[in-house]
Amino acid sequence: MSNAAEKIVLDFIESWNNLDYDSIYAAMADDIFYHNIPMEPCEGIEAVRAFFEGSGMGSDGAEWITHHIATNGNVVLTERTDKFRINSAWIAIRVMGTFEIAGGKIAKWRDYFDLAEFQNEMARVMGAGNA
Repeated sequence: MSNAAEKIVLDFIESWNNLDYDSIYAAMADDIFYHNIPMEPCEGIEAVRAFFEGSGMGSDGAEWITHHIATNGNVVLTERTDKFRINSAWIAIRVMGTFEIAGGKIAKWRDYFDLAEFQNEMARVMGAGNA
């Protein structure tokens, strides 16, 4: 059975799957440290909001598939495939994520992914009319 930290992360992933941005941001601490490695990190909830709102992805669907999850105290590790629907087509990015929970919120979040894979997926769907 999962502990409280793992439940917070699983609920967060489900919020992404529903594109429920109110729940997504509510799960994060106001002073969250978010690093979408290899990109530049964001510090604070407003910086994270600006990052997602300014990404230009225009996603109208999401499906984060958790392949493996491991929890040690307040730290939760995930191996995922994050899928986003853009221009009626899906992109899929392999991701390893680390979440540190403090005070019932995500205080630190680091995702590790291959930037070239992301860029290739985006190039594939930009201008695509159908999935």
